Amino acid sequence: GTFQIGQFLGVSGAVAVVIAGLIFGNLGLPRSSSASDRITLLSFWEYAGFGVNTFIFLLIGIEINPLTLWSILPSILLVVLAYQLGRILSVYLLLAGLRWFDRPIPLPWQHVLFLGNIKGSLSMALALSIPLTLPGRDNIIELVFGAVLFSLVGQGLSLSGLVKRLKISRVSEVTEQAGKLQIQLIAAKAAQDELDSLLKSGVLPKAVYEELWASYQVRVAESERVLRDLYNQYRAQQLKSDRSGLDAIRRRLLLAEKGAVRDALRKRIVPENLVQPYVKDLDEKLLSLEDD
Repeated sequence: GTFQIGQFLGVSGAVAVVIAGLIFGNLGLPRSSSASDRITLLSFWEYAGFGVNTFIFLLIGIEINPLTLWSILPSILLVVLAYQLGRILSVYLLLAGLRWFDRPIPLPWQHVLFLGNIKGSLSMALALSIPLTLPGRDNIIELVFGAVLFSLVGQGLSLSGLVKRLKISRVSEVTEQAGKLQIQLIAAKAAQDELDSLLKSGVLPKAVYEELWASYQVRVAESERVLRDLYNQYRAQQLKSDRSGLDAIRRRLLLAEKGAVRDALRKRIVPENLVQPYVKDLDEKLLSLEDD
């Protein structure tokens, strides 16, 4: 509906849909929907967005002849050069003036902002929305698709390498050590679970089971001890620098609680009128983690 209204008013239908989504997402959802409804809607639109992106790429692929892209390669490179120059002006010049008003953004992050100028489905949707009667419509679509293809392949694949080269995503020694210990802990506990399964099935003798289980228990105890010492020693630092990891654990625990409660409701163990408020509270906590 929004797309058609935009077309009727003589403006871009794709941009009208984007603006409607921004208004609805930032003003409509928080006021008119419960936490459970918001989580459901956000999940739905996430899958819907993936489907629309796929459809747009397929539609462009149907309309574009690969040989044509090769024939207009110089023009595509000029388009890429033009929007990269615009990105340079919008990133480096504007952020250089930002230091007079706010905390300056480090130069390595500015490089990431520049290379992260990746074009995608919105650019192609705008190109496809051009009226069929406009002269040169096919040429515009081919140029846009060529620029998007260059952006996705060239910039998209090189972005992770740039981040590593600039050492922006460098992990602290404490976090790295804790990660290694967690891997050892997970592996040892998984081996113990497998030993329990083999013992119950009668495959493994009791004496062999106890010997192997004890050897893994030594690793478990040592890993847990070192992790506990690291947590006690660097608790404030970990909470500040590795909050995303803690939030991921909290989110997983909340989802486990939600699944267990719903399973109990499905089995008629608990009444529905008690489950709904509890699930609503869990959804509020999940949303608070997403917002943070």
